[in-house]
Amino acid sequence: MIALVNDSRRAWLGLAVLVLPALLASMDLSVLFMAAPWLSADLAPSGTQLLWIMDVYGFLIAGLLITMGSLGDRIGRRLLLLLGAGAFGGASVLAAYASTPEMLIAARALLGVGGAVLAPSTLALIRSMFPDDRSRRAAIGIWTGAFTGGVAIGPIVGGLLLEQFWWGSVFLINVPVMLLLLVVGPVLLPESRDPRPGGFDVLSALLSLAAVLPVVYGVKEMAAHAVGVAPALAVLGGCLVAVLFVRRQLRLADPMIDIRLLRSRGFGAALGAQTMIVLASAGMGYLAVQFLQLVVGLRPFVAALWMLPTIAGTVIGIGLATALVRTVRPALVVGAGTAVAAAGFALVGMVGTESSVLAVMSAYTVLTFGTGMVAPLAIDLIVTTAPPERAGAAAAVGETGAEFGGAVGIAVLGTVATAVYRDEITGALPAALPPDVAEAATGTLGGAVAVAGQLPDPAPVLAIAGDAFVSGFTTAAMLAATLLTVVAIVVTVRLWGVRQGETPVPV
Repeated sequence: MIALVNDSRRAWLGLAVLVLPALLASMDLSVLFMAAPWLSADLAPSGTQLLWIMDVYGFLIAGLLITMGSLGDRIGRRLLLLLGAGAFGGASVLAAYASTPEMLIAARALLGVGGAVLAPSTLALIRSMFPDDRSRRAAIGIWTGAFTGGVAIGPIVGGLLLEQFWWGSVFLINVPVMLLLLVVGPVLLPESRDPRPGGFDVLSALLSLAAVLPVVYGVKEMAAHAVGVAPALAVLGGCLVAVLFVRRQLRLADPMIDIRLLRSRGFGAALGAQTMIVLASAGMGYLAVQFLQLVVGLRPFVAALWMLPTIAGTVIGIGLATALVRTVRPALVVGAGTAVAAAGFALVGMVGTESSVLAVMSAYTVLTFGTGMVAPLAIDLIVTTAPPERAGAAAAVGETGAEFGGAVGIAVLGTVATAVYRDEITGALPAALPPDVAEAATGTLGGAVAVAGQLPDPAPVLAIAGDAFVSGFTTAAMLAATLLTVVAIVVTVRLWGVRQGETPVPV
């Protein structure tokens, strides 16, 4: 049982309230994976509309996190959290009963606005509620488990609801939780804000949005359709706006984000470790789901259930890291966790088409165990390095780094896996295949499975496509293992002089 060190029972009850919206905000990133076929049959969206239904939520979360974190520092984190809960609950009802694709896209966009409020507000409130280092680390560990686990839990919850109800039910589960937050939040959660807030810089807010959205859009397009002119220009344009944003923050007397925080060993190294861990994990998760469903042949709900051990790995990693950091340098814990994650990726890189699901998921659980060791300490260092009055903005920077890492990871590792797949399958398909069938099979594994079902004997095409996908999957895993091995060394060196609970010395 967690010791209540210097913290009241009210703070821990408040944490229970904060964990629920964090869980739901992350669940909504993935809960539609299961519902997509049903809402497609009901609303008949075009292919482009379906992509916007799936992606606009994550786009707006990534684009608005910094703005919402900074706004909470100024008007009050609890007030902003309650406003976000109202918006999230209302948008959930709108999404559940959407009657057109356009209405559902608008509702998902509003959900993204609400989600962008929830994550930085909850983290910033945790810092003010738990001034004691030991209790704060435990609280952040619990929050991290909920937030990271929500992405994996989303498809499971969606599958269970779809067994009994219509597709809109995956949104309605948000409503009672948001109502609970609105009722008990004012009682259990303290208000906190910057005691000397400056003016809210609208131009900085617009620049942050214009920097993030094109980059997230571009990397997602590259993941789906390989590198093209339009996605590359979007990424380049976003990067140029990001430079303008940074220059403006350095000139302002009261910036939205204090860019100088990046000079701190703790903040910069923790942000880099978190971003790289999410980059590798998100890219591999995207590929692992395809492996389970299309190579092994599991139904989506069964594949989601096989992901449960990975959640347990994350939780155990969080618990171990929280215990170790009491007596061990953060550098060793974060470095060791990153190294364990790298080893997990290497194990995943050894799987083959004949590997059992148990073997694959055991290797994947080693990976999530390592990421669980890194995530809570990285978040704690990010939040505590910043001045207390900037806690919301600092938390938002960390979450934005995670969103960027996830998008870039899916793009980079997905592109590597796709390139290897196309190289392996080209020329290996039977020469007698019709050109349109061969073209569909060489595009993606999903395309190969779809066209194989139309053939008299689908086995040869399925076997070739499965082997090619596994080659791409394992190549991407080995690339991630190499990347994280380097990150483990760098982060250990950069964090060596940092002790938990101390403000790192800028360099």
